[in-house]
Amino acid sequence: MDLPSIAFEKFRLDNGLTVIVHEDRKAPLVAVSVWYRVGSADEPPGRSGFAHLFEHLMFSGSEHHRDGYFAPFERVGATDVNGTTSFDRTNYFQTVPASALDLALWMESDRMGHLLGAIGQHELDTQRGVVQNEKRQHENRPYGRVWEALLEHAFPQNHPYRHTTIGSMDDLKAASLDDVRQWFGEYYGAANVTIALAGDISPALAREKMQAYFGDVAAGPALRHPAPWIAPRTASTRSVQIDAVPQRRLLRQWNVPGLAHADAPLLELAAFVLGGSVASRLYRRLVHRERLVDEVSVGLSAYALAGLFVASANLREGVETAQVEAAISEEWERFLAEGPDEDELLRAKTVLRLGFVRAIEKIGGRGGKAAVLAEGEIYHGDPAAYRVDLERCASATPATVLAAARRWLARGDHTLLVTPEREASVADAPPLPPASAPDPVPAMDAAYATRASGIDRRLGAPQVQHFPQVVFPEVRRARLRNGIEVVLAERAAIALTQVRLQLDAGIAADRGRGAGTAKLAFSMLGEGTRQRDSLAIALQRQRLGAQWRAETGLDASHVGVDALNSGLSGALELLAEIVREPAFRQADLERLRAQCLARIRRERADPAALGFRVLPRLLYGADHAYGIPFSGLGSEAAIASISPDALAAFHRDFVRPDRAAIFVVGDTNMETVLPLLDAAFGDWAAPDSPAPMVSRGEVPPQGPPRLFLVDRPGAQQSQIFAARTTSPTMAPDHLSTQLANAVFGGAFTSRLNMNLREDKHWSYGAHSTLVEALGPRPLLISAPVQTDRTAEAIGEILGELRAIGGDRPPTDAEIAKVKAQRTRALPGSYETGGAVLSALANNRLYGRGDDYVASLARAVEAQTTEQVAAAAKHLFATGAYTWLVVGDLSKVEAPVRALGFGELHILDPDVAA
Repeated sequence: MDLPSIAFEKFRLDNGLTVIVHEDRKAPLVAVSVWYRVGSADEPPGRSGFAHLFEHLMFSGSEHHRDGYFAPFERVGATDVNGTTSFDRTNYFQTVPASALDLALWMESDRMGHLLGAIGQHELDTQRGVVQNEKRQHENRPYGRVWEALLEHAFPQNHPYRHTTIGSMDDLKAASLDDVRQWFGEYYGAANVTIALAGDISPALAREKMQAYFGDVAAGPALRHPAPWIAPRTASTRSVQIDAVPQRRLLRQWNVPGLAHADAPLLELAAFVLGGSVASRLYRRLVHRERLVDEVSVGLSAYALAGLFVASANLREGVETAQVEAAISEEWERFLAEGPDEDELLRAKTVLRLGFVRAIEKIGGRGGKAAVLAEGEIYHGDPAAYRVDLERCASATPATVLAAARRWLARGDHTLLVTPEREASVADAPPLPPASAPDPVPAMDAAYATRASGIDRRLGAPQVQHFPQVVFPEVRRARLRNGIEVVLAERAAIALTQVRLQLDAGIAADRGRGAGTAKLAFSMLGEGTRQRDSLAIALQRQRLGAQWRAETGLDASHVGVDALNSGLSGALELLAEIVREPAFRQADLERLRAQCLARIRRERADPAALGFRVLPRLLYGADHAYGIPFSGLGSEAAIASISPDALAAFHRDFVRPDRAAIFVVGDTNMETVLPLLDAAFGDWAAPDSPAPMVSRGEVPPQGPPRLFLVDRPGAQQSQIFAARTTSPTMAPDHLSTQLANAVFGGAFTSRLNMNLREDKHWSYGAHSTLVEALGPRPLLISAPVQTDRTAEAIGEILGELRAIGGDRPPTDAEIAKVKAQRTRALPGSYETGGAVLSALANNRLYGRGDDYVASLARAVEAQTTEQVAAAAKHLFATGAYTWLVVGDLSKVEAPVRALGFGELHILDPDVAA
């Protein structure tokens, strides 16, 4: 089997900064990925969460750029702009037009070499508040504290991984400016950094630019990084976590080696066989055969010092925990006795290879080629370390996987049971692991020098003079012999082909049927055909190296496969069988019904998801096609009543060739793929009955604003929504409406986000979104805010609405900024085959021509200030909004009532959702 390869050159500046360059000319883009070898494992006692807090501070500005970090990147159309912190590293990344590379390198080098003069108490307090709300937002969700509990019981008290990356509230409150200065001086020197550049750049040019921008940055002190410390255990321990969760979750965790260990790829294969797919051992037993759980998974999280191997299962109502534990133990013991068989191992290898191939289609972001190379250098001292893992995976045998599993998974685990508050009982907490001694830590050599730079930073960041145009692939069209249109765009970046069958039936097709029928029907397609059951389908997909997809939107649904080219023919045959010959067996329906009901309960327990369940009915009414939850999952009563005959009727009415089109993107051509598609779908005949029409009628204008409250006792945050309906996606003013929304809340530097996050730091992020739709589409404003600021945050949102729709309409500068972001981001927006595929499908759905993407920049630029201001005045008229707050009513009801909204309604979530 040929292994994927990423060519690169590596060099080191005199100050110790390591540079890796991968040349990829497929698009006029360059990914910049900056990795600092510092993370939460390096935090001293009493400063948990500081590495992540400092990551946020790095976005506040620098000595020669006092403004926020995101604005310049928005202006040049950067994509994948973000930063992340883990146990062992902090990284920052962006993908920019090739002409904006100097800007990106200037910005990164300025904050690396010139940060502290721009960070004062105000910046620290602002980002501290943002991070605290990020922590609240995470913990406000179901199972949001599981990771904290696992780490607490996994490692000794003095282990660097004992605490979560986001840290504790008390430690975040204690962080000081002195901590900032010490952290920056100790860890943010050039010798502790690896930068990977991938894309439209040569190694020679990269060397020149990196020396110019980074050569004068101080190397920093010699560092001592923690050595690998697995801390394996011999005893089994247990604990119980009581939380606001919809069902019990059982987790078992083992300490295993980190990602540089030779056993890590073997344990990843073991995880896949045990619980990594619907064809895995635990899924087959616990979900299919015995129906003890709704979901089960096994995964490996590998880091520099150690790894965590975790099995997780969501228990069905009425099932005894001991019964699930016994079944997992039996499968574990059988695996440790026998190991995987040849077919299991082959499928695991194929699926993991598919995942890697898909990841490296991108040059940047969280997992693209730049990240792969930088990670290899940081953790292994070799950018090509991914090849070592791929080779270990490819050469693995049942015997080697079994041996690795026996070394690490045979003893010394921790069991965590997460229990809903309604089922809570008093349970003694087990003793926590005591402190123990880590392995010796090697010292880092630091004999480096700086070179003077010729860059005058007082002039500010470089100006970008020109921008590349989007290069959208040529679109070719053909028809199968039964008339189904085939639309193809060639993309040869990776040996993968993506195929989607688009059907004119989405959530809106549920009208007149049980709410949730469309979602359930499309989910059922992969669960069994007349020839195969769901297990046989999953096994065949994995052997072919194909990933199945079924997605249901408001107005259309897609079913398709992403397949390695070696398995494309078989994957299309399987896709046709799944689409054309579903069995809709009662047993399969009961299994999926139980999973849907469990997902509904999880949506109700999650404040954000609950809002998306409740709002459609409030906005559209129960009789409108869009008046069911946006997830597509109807009510529990509706899901419980759907029968196999109802699903078969939906399939007969909507899954038919006269409502279908096929889209293909990838390393193929029409001459190759058309005969394969014709063989699979060309003889598919439509039924004699006409296709049903879906009505998407207008919504009556709303009267005065309405405010609804849903109680979530004990919530750390309130989830605030404001929503209204507006014109369809195909309306003549859709572009000016999009620009108005971008100014208000559709970008990081929008008015709403800058107010609630950056100015007030009451929220981790506040946004507004226009949902695409053929009918009246929803505009959704969403802001999770700390509980004690709920009423004030509503007041701020109201103020922003009144301003943009009234006395402070979008300005020329704001409109120019969002125009620039939208048009200059186009090359990066269509970097992947999946993005191209979505564009082709949306063009058909919304009646756009093949030149839509190529002409979009001109159309956006043509929008006038007057048009955008008029759209904003209509879109953000405050009287048109329905407000919803999900939070602790004992703390927020009185101050919200005092806002004077008029009539206020308290909703029972079990009834409304």
